[in-house]
Amino acid sequence: MADLKSAFLKVYSQLKSELLQDPAFEFTDDSRQWVERMLDYNVPGGKLNRGLSVIDSYRLLKEGKELTEDEIFLASALGWCIEWLQAYFLVLDDIMDNSHTRRGQPCWFRVLKVGLIAVNDGVLLRNHICRILKNHFRGKPYYVDLLDLFNEVEFQTASGQMIDLITTLEGEKDLSKYSLSQHRRIVQYKTAYYSFYLPVACALVMSGENLDNHVDVKNILVDMGIYFQVQDDYLDCFGDPETIGKIGTDIEDFKCSWLVVKALEICNEEQKNVLYENYGKPDPVNVAEVKALYDELNLKGVFAEYESKSYEKLITSIEAHPSKAVQAVLKSFLAKIYKRQK
Repeated sequence: MADLKSAFLKVYSQLKSELLQDPAFEFTDDSRQWVERMLDYNVPGGKLNRGLSVIDSYRLLKEGKELTEDEIFLASALGWCIEWLQAYFLVLDDIMDNSHTRRGQPCWFRVLKVGLIAVNDGVLLRNHICRILKNHFRGKPYYVDLLDLFNEVEFQTASGQMIDLITTLEGEKDLSKYSLSQHRRIVQYKTAYYSFYLPVACALVMSGENLDNHVDVKNILVDMGIYFQVQDDYLDCFGDPETIGKIGTDIEDFKCSWLVVKALEICNEEQKNVLYENYGKPDPVNVAEVKALYDELNLKGVFAEYESKSYEKLITSIEAHPSKAVQAVLKSFLAKIYKRQK
């Protein structure tokens, strides 16, 4: 895995140097330095799971055949396109949420002399994806399919972000808007398509598959993405901050979290009043009231039951797929997230 990651990072360096020499724009020293610093700050710093999953998935689809250097490079380039997409979303997302830190360092727009230039940097990150695809895939029979795929997933993610933002409008905090179906819609569009479906879809397209024949794979991966986000919501409240690397703030931030929609579903009127009075307030006393109610409602047990049922349902759907190679891809994804602690 370490070898795969270091090979993957080498591809980042190559793609970056191509972008910094892009003949469509006449770079000055200042502009080249700006873009290089912006890329290094925002693109390679995460866990790289989405990008590495493209290579993993492609390898499993090839059913044990040794990948050529060219195949490894192309799968890595597609993986980096997803990491670029992620960076673009995060740079803009942090501005919208007025966040302070990301991956243990200040958000890009909070860096000295960056400020709202970060908006344009987000646009640049988005455009880099098209440049990478053009440089390396233009001659491939599936080039248009890749462009379509990235455009569609970007649209779905931006639309999911929009539902999330208008659901949590400042000054209009209204828990009655929150429901399991609303939570599912936000997660499906904002997270599941680009984090779970996109890496596998890239591998399928590269393998010469038509995505129209793999709607069932998309549905399974979207369900997996929703399960992943429910785990995230659970860990935000009940996870160990040392393990997950951050202190959860979903309660203070009035997030449409799975825990709050589940609590609303099972609580009585008196308990509902406790939620209405305390949810979305930054005071630790209010947060403690919400957490005490979560304990009273045994949300840990409710989550444990949800987790085992989701896992069974996903395994059943995966094993119903006719292709053993596709099953292997989906099981590999599920193994990475089942019962995770961070």
